[in-house]
Amino acid sequence: MQLLQIDTIHVVSRSPYLVLHSRLGHYPREWLEETLAAGHVFETWAHEACFAPMPDLHLHRTYNAATRRHWGLANAERHAKSHRKQLDQLLAHVRDNGPVKSSDFERTDGGGGAWWGWKDEKRWLETLFAQGELMVVRRENFHRVYDIAERVAPQLAQASSAWAAETVHTHFIEKAIAALGVTQARWINDYFRQKPRLKDADLDALVASGAVVRVQVEGWDAPAYVHASNKALLGKARTNKLEASHTCLLSPFDPVVWDRERGSTLFDFDYRLECYTPEEKRIYGYFVLPILCRGELIGRLDAKAHRADGVFEVRALHAQPGTVWSEGQIMDVAQAIVQSAVWHGTPSVRITRTQPAKLAAPLRRAIKTFQLEGSSL
Repeated sequence: MQLLQIDTIHVVSRSPYLVLHSRLGHYPREWLEETLAAGHVFETWAHEACFAPMPDLHLHRTYNAATRRHWGLANAERHAKSHRKQLDQLLAHVRDNGPVKSSDFERTDGGGGAWWGWKDEKRWLETLFAQGELMVVRRENFHRVYDIAERVAPQLAQASSAWAAETVHTHFIEKAIAALGVTQARWINDYFRQKPRLKDADLDALVASGAVVRVQVEGWDAPAYVHASNKALLGKARTNKLEASHTCLLSPFDPVVWDRERGSTLFDFDYRLECYTPEEKRIYGYFVLPILCRGELIGRLDAKAHRADGVFEVRALHAQPGTVWSEGQIMDVAQAIVQSAVWHGTPSVRITRTQPAKLAAPLRRAIKTFQLEGSSL
């Protein structure tokens, strides 16, 4: 995937954990924090705030400093110009006293007495993080703990050859194509928030070098691109030997649905996150999980994990309009729901509403079957 997007909404689980569960199944939650603390991944602004593999550290830092024009980076740049004195004071504090989190500076008495207020402090920490002067050394209860960048990643203190802007840009194009699997040119730039949007001619050099393969996809009026590292999968696809067998619930921030146009073209699935939409204007729900079933997005469900009660509530489940789920699809989705519920520590599943309504009864029966059998969980 190259990137794992970070988001704090946790009506079920926070997005990065959901993305990993959709691919790994039942895994220990502490893996992500352990991987970050061990220095195998780092946090950066990229598609949005993301975890990225540590070997890509120089690529991202170079691109963020010189090329990427993400809103998070732009805000930090403005803030750095107007608050340099406070930022330097904070850097000195971290350098002398060690890692900090924003709550370390929060006032508890409602008064003054310190040179910081926690709201300002949070902005300063985020500014220094975006500018690359601080990095996230670990997370505690998912709260960022910041330290001096060179202490988090000692390789930054070592002399390294400068990356040319065009070289970094090309690297990210290749990485995006590899992560997307098969893509049109117009979908590539959004993955790493590159500009401008690419045209087919922009990929001619990569095709000529053999790094990327240009292909035709049935039903598409534009060429598609596959990275050379995926040639084996491409060969299977060309001979109809590539079989989708996995069913899972996706995070709203999964790379599969990042690009609304791509999701619509690939899966005939129009997805928009509604948690920021006023409740009365929502169509599907607050935190809606797309349902991936054997290579198709066949519906979506609005879920909530009631951890204290051990209940995984499906507040609403919508099949794709105009589709009728087969018995096999019902069983696949039921198993995916039970697997997710068990992993969340909420093994009791409650289906509140489905659309169509007649889907509820067979889905409940299938869920009960997997709960009784406890198979493949």
